[in-house]
Amino acid sequence: MALDRRRSPFGAFFSLLWTVAFVGLAAGVFALWEMHRSGPLARDVVFVVERGDGVMEIGRTLEREGVIRNAWVFRAAAELYAKPGALKAGEYMAAPGETLRSILEKIEAGKMRLFPITVAEGLTSDMILDIVKNSDVLTGEVTVTTLPEGSLLPETYMVMRGMDRMALLERMRTDQQKLIDNLWPKRAANLPFKTPQEAITLASIVEKETGVASERPRVAAVFVNRLRQGIPLQSDPTIIYGITRGRPLGRGIRKSELERRTPYNTYFIPALTPTPIANPGREAIAAVLNPPSTNELFFVADGTGGHVFAATLEEHNRNVANWREVEKQRAAASTAASDSARP
Repeated sequence: MALDRRRSPFGAFFSLLWTVAFVGLAAGVFALWEMHRSGPLARDVVFVVERGDGVMEIGRTLEREGVIRNAWVFRAAAELYAKPGALKAGEYMAAPGETLRSILEKIEAGKMRLFPITVAEGLTSDMILDIVKNSDVLTGEVTVTTLPEGSLLPETYMVMRGMDRMALLERMRTDQQKLIDNLWPKRAANLPFKTPQEAITLASIVEKETGVASERPRVAAVFVNRLRQGIPLQSDPTIIYGITRGRPLGRGIRKSELERRTPYNTYFIPALTPTPIANPGREAIAAVLNPPSTNELFFVADGTGGHVFAATLEEHNRNVANWREVEKQRAAASTAASDSARP
């Protein structure tokens, strides 16, 4: 009697289930392996996830840019490991060999490409507004025409493309406030100013007086000593601020400007200016809050970009005479060079 080899419906069904399960398991294992092996990139690549892109569109973008090998594997990985709707639009950077899992986590966390916006110490608030307005990375309107002088913290800010301009300005203001809140309680005793705003004002003058970072504490000590003794600060940058609101003067200060009695002429007022004259950085603020203990009252340029300091007027006058001699030598060298260049 011949055996009936026809498969029962139940057997065919379970065979199909096993096949589907095996294929699914194999696909899952492959996707897991693909997620963790080094990616195909040999160089940095910038890619953009557009707003409204679905998982498959993102995968195709990544495959097209050479960031991943297969869009379908990316889709499978996203469905297995990412929260629904969690992939964020933006501009991203993929590194050489970066894994698919790393790329997926980066997009889910919104770790977008960052751009530096550098705000140098000693810029005025108006100058900083210009930087923010002219940035091609930022978006949105600047809704203010000016900001209080000295209210922003100069730094290099790393921002995402599309950050709102006013949001960055607010971050600068908040960062400065946090710095002051941290440093003010730790200030030295018996300083010749009473409020954080006055500290910012003095720090702004220190910032404008020297471009040598190591000199900031020493310059701060000179000004603190002068304020304690009621001696005018005699700071040229304060006079320039009174003329141009901190914009470069483009020439030397005139005798008439030195003699003009304005609230910013520290050759006459034995006190701080009514406002800061720039936005000081962290080091200048720290310097005025904890200046070194010295008896120095004077400083003058030394011809190398720095300054030479003195405790007495006699010593200072000698330093000034040396600086005048340096100026004469430079003027003579410049004249000689101009003469030799003529036909």
